[in-house]
Amino acid sequence: MATSNESSSAFASASSSARDRLLEAAEALIYAGGIHATGVDAIVKQSGTARKSFYTYFESKDALVAAALERRDERWMKWFIEGTLRHGKRPHARLLGMFDVLREWFASDGFHGCAFLNAAGEIASPDDPIRVVAREHKERLLAFVRTQCDEFVASIGVDARRAERLSRQLLVLLDGAIGVALVSGDPDAALDARSAAEHVLAAYHAHNKPHTQSQTQSQTQPHTRPRSGGQPSTARDRNQT
Repeated sequence: MATSNESSSAFASASSSARDRLLEAAEALIYAGGIHATGVDAIVKQSGTARKSFYTYFESKDALVAAALERRDERWMKWFIEGTLRHGKRPHARLLGMFDVLREWFASDGFHGCAFLNAAGEIASPDDPIRVVAREHKERLLAFVRTQCDEFVASIGVDARRAERLSRQLLVLLDGAIGVALVSGDPDAALDARSAAEHVLAAYHAHNKPHTQSQTQSQTQPHTRPRSGGQPSTARDRNQT
């Protein structure tokens, strides 16, 4: 005979399994077909659970969608961070490596764009829990990019305050590449964005370069003064009079 502890453990395991299956089904169906096009019946059917399980764990379809997106956020960010960090020890290499990671994703089976941008596009209210999860995902992504930008500007001796702007610029390139890859079906959108990122990083490098030789000469050349009587002090000045 099973003890009360064993029974409780089995119930908790079954409950967790049913909830997880609902989340997995919701994420897969919504990512492939959209929120509004996916009904609760389809989610329940794909999950292999009873409809009662849905109401046991989630008060509404929106609550299920929000929870599924939170789950995806954790998994996607872990994948993206680990993939980026594998692209080198130098921050410059890692910042460009982000786009190589994206290209792998774009070329994979079942790529349907960014689940969070897709979801935000279907939900009008900025205060909706689904929009909140989408916004928080982008904030987490921006925060990670910012850590890499902080290291980059420190490595080239640029004002640390410039990292904030750089991170926002790179986020635009990341999301832009995702959107173009989705619409065009071309994974190389990531390489186009990578090339643009190289130009952006090069501009930060250039900002920190010393003055060119001509600039240095113009700054160090002594000023000429007219001699007494108002005569110019150089042959060039005399020719111009």
